[in-house]
Amino acid sequence: MGVMQRSRGTRLVCLLLAAVVLAQCGRGGRARELRVCADPNNLPFSNQKQEGFENKIAALLADDLHMKLNYLWQKQRQGFIGQTLGAKRCDVVMSVPTGYERVLSTPPYYRSGYVFVTVRRRHLEIKSFDDPLLRELKVGLHTIGSDGANSPPAHALARRGLAKNVVGYSMWGDASIENPPGQLIEAVANGDIDVAIAWGPIGGYFAKKYGKALVVTPAPADAGMPEQPFAFDISIGVRKDDKALAAQL
Repeated sequence: MGVMQRSRGTRLVCLLLAAVVLAQCGRGGRARELRVCADPNNLPFSNQKQEGFENKIAALLADDLHMKLNYLWQKQRQGFIGQTLGAKRCDVVMSVPTGYERVLSTPPYYRSGYVFVTVRRRHLEIKSFDDPLLRELKVGLHTIGSDGANSPPAHALARRGLAKNVVGYSMWGDASIENPPGQLIEAVANGDIDVAIAWGPIGGYFAKKYGKALVVTPAPADAGMPEQPFAFDISIGVRKDDKALAAQL
């Protein structure tokens, strides 16, 4: 092979290598990666072992988009969006309400409401927030953050004068507690409360541990509060200016 041919061959190899490198680079020349912010201890959604269903969905997305999946782990508390997406420490937050004003949301990928969780042997069979049984029972709810926000079930109970029956359980818990959302369902199983009203994925996931000992029943919307939704579409959230990534997802 002549010198000129070797030179052409070298240039061709360099061009091919450059094409490969460019194909692996995203905006700003960075390696293409799906940077997800998630709670490290929040099953059934996510944990640091990537056992949550949101972890599995993120992994599928990264694989389909030929991107490397990377996580920034942070407890999901007040200010989470501002400290993660807003600070550009990641590009994606899984599991946000569709249309949430702080993010640009994708089309929804699931929808859920709330559930009643009771002990089967007690045959409580609560049908709605108007059930007279609720006046006699100790009702467990998750408290949502430190911003004073109450869940739709909390509003429904308060409207009926049942606030005194409510026992609050932390949604996020102390860092030393494993799976803090599950404490609410554990309280039902242990008899500390009579009924839990939980977000559907939480109620179903943690009740499964107890087999047939617990009953999970959908909690219908409160007819007396037509303006208050009790079921929500859930999407992936990205920064509002990141329309390209939202479209890809």
